[in-house]
Amino acid sequence: MGQLTATQLRRLEEHKYSCSSSSLFDPLMQKWWRWLVEQCPLTLAPNLITITGLIINIITSLILCYYSPDAKQEVPRWACFLCALGLFIYQSLDAIDGKQARRTGTDGPLGELFDHGCDSLSTVFVSLGVCCSVRLGTLPYWMFFQCMMAVSLFYCAHWQTYVSGTLRFGLVDVTEAQFGVMIIHAISVIFGSDFWSLTIPGTGLEFIVIYVIFGLLQVGTQLWFNIPIILWGGAGRNGSTIAGTSVLSPVVPLIYILAPAILIAWKSPENLYLQNPIVYLLTFGCVSARVTNRLVVAHMTKSEMAYSDASLLGPGALFLNQYFNCPIPEKALLYVVCVYVIYDLIKYCRQVCLEICQHLNIMLFTIVPHPPSCSGHVAAPEKNGSSSNTKYMTRSKSKVKGH
Repeated sequence: MGQLTATQLRRLEEHKYSCSSSSLFDPLMQKWWRWLVEQCPLTLAPNLITITGLIINIITSLILCYYSPDAKQEVPRWACFLCALGLFIYQSLDAIDGKQARRTGTDGPLGELFDHGCDSLSTVFVSLGVCCSVRLGTLPYWMFFQCMMAVSLFYCAHWQTYVSGTLRFGLVDVTEAQFGVMIIHAISVIFGSDFWSLTIPGTGLEFIVIYVIFGLLQVGTQLWFNIPIILWGGAGRNGSTIAGTSVLSPVVPLIYILAPAILIAWKSPENLYLQNPIVYLLTFGCVSARVTNRLVVAHMTKSEMAYSDASLLGPGALFLNQYFNCPIPEKALLYVVCVYVIYDLIKYCRQVCLEICQHLNIMLFTIVPHPPSCSGHVAAPEKNGSSSNTKYMTRSKSKVKGH
C-alpha cells in the first residue's frame, strides 16, 4: 500500500506554497545566499543540496554526542566548532535550495516536502548537539524540556500552517535561533564547555542559567506567535483548517508523543531517561519528526490527519513493557525502539518521495535544468534561511524554514 492516495497526489499537484516572513536576520543574509547559489552548477539538484546540508549537520552533532553520551562530560572545543560550522553550512544550503530550484526551473511540491522533512530531523540533532555543548545533562529535566519543546515548536509551526494555509515566520524565528545556537557553540569553543558550570560573579548562579533563560524566551515567543493563529486563523469553512477539519485536531498526535515521553521517563524503574538521555530524546525526536512530516503532507494535500501512526508503536512498546513490570530490560528495549523509529522515519520519507516522483515523473536527486523564461515569469519572493526547498513555486513563496 502506498502512503499517499490518488486524491492526495492530485491535490498535491494543485498545492501552492505560501509563506510570509518578518525575520530580522534573513534580509541581512540574502546577499550571502544569493552569491552562494550562483556558485552552484545548474545540473545540481536542489534536493541534493538540502540532503548534503542535513548529513553534515547530523554528523557534526553526533560527534558531540559521542564525546558526551549523557551531555554531562566536557567535550572537545574542536567538536563544538565543527558543530557550529555544520549548522552554518546546513543553514546556508537550506537557504539556497529554493533559489537553485527557481534557477533551474525545477520548483515544485516535492522540494517543499523534502525540505521540511530535513528540517524536522535537523531540529532533533541541533537540540542534542547544543545540550552536549553546554553540558545540559547536569540539569536533565531542563534538557528534556528543551528538546521536547524544540520538536513541539517545530510541529506547532506546521500546525498553524495547516490551519491558515501560510507558513509564517516572526521577527525572531528559525534563522535567529540558529545563530543563537552558533554563538553558544562559539562560547564553548573559546572558554570550553566547563564555562557553563562557572558561577556568574555576584549572583551565585551558573552561566547555564543564561542559556536556560534564552531557551525559555524562545519558547514563549514562538507560542505567543503561533497559538493565536492556530485558534483563530483558520482559512477553511467556518474557521476550520484548510482541510475543513477542526483547528484543534492536530493536538492529538502531539499529545501521543509528549504524554508517553513524560510518563515513561517518570515511571521508569531503571531511570531510563536519566541513564540514557541522548538515546531517549533521539527516539522521541524521530517519532515527532515522523508525525510532523505527516502533518506537512496533510497540509499540502488538504487532507485530514490521522491520529494513529506506525512510529507510535515504539513508545507503545516501552509503555507496555513498564506496565507488565519490565520483562524486557528497559535499556535494551530503548535501543531497539530507537533503531525502529529511525528506520520507520526513513522508510516513510523515502516512500512518500518516490510516490511523488513517480506521479510527477521527476527524479529526486537528479534534474534536467529548465531555466524559467524571462517573460511572464514572476519570481518567488526570497525565502529565509531554513525551511524551503520548497520555496520554489513561482509565486507566493517567500521564506524560509521552521526548525
